[in-house]
Amino acid sequence: MNTKSKVDPRYCTVLCTLYLLLCTSLSCKMNYSFQGASVPPEAKTVSIQYFQNFAPLASPTLSQTLTEALKDIFSTQTHLAVINGSADLNFEGTITGYTTAPISIQSNDQAAQNRLTITISVKFTNRFDEKKNFESSFSRYADYSSQSSLASVETTLIQAINTQLVQDIYNKAFNNW
Repeated sequence: MNTKSKVDPRYCTVLCTLYLLLCTSLSCKMNYSFQGASVPPEAKTVSIQYFQNFAPLASPTLSQTLTEALKDIFSTQTHLAVINGSADLNFEGTITGYTTAPISIQSNDQAAQNRLTITISVKFTNRFDEKKNFESSFSRYADYSSQSSLASVETTLIQAINTQLVQDIYNKAFNNW
């Protein structure tokens, strides 16, 4: 009678794989960041200047809502203190475009939808790494029914577009997008 038991080779494969994964993860230096962003660990403050509106026909509250939306993402998604004046990370910019145009032309030459597009110019300065500095233009849009007036949907559209623009700026600054 044979008292030796045989080990299933699949069991060995699973154990070896788990062992390798464990060893690999313990030997790697992990850099955790919130929302996948790579905020410099030495940065403690961020400054967001008021975004001036140079776009004709733009909503009078656009500058304020965009600036506040940008401040909100940093105060809710990072450890950074939002301050006025010079900081470790600085954002400044202008609103350069605010247009509405018809899209989705139907067979009767009437637009089924219109598109509101907002364009901004942003300058980002990173005090710790000049290679991360940038000056870029960002543009986003939202569509609305041609049955609605811009005035009736403008606040909702601006909020949606601001959310997209702010995420684009955040990603460009911290995710190298």
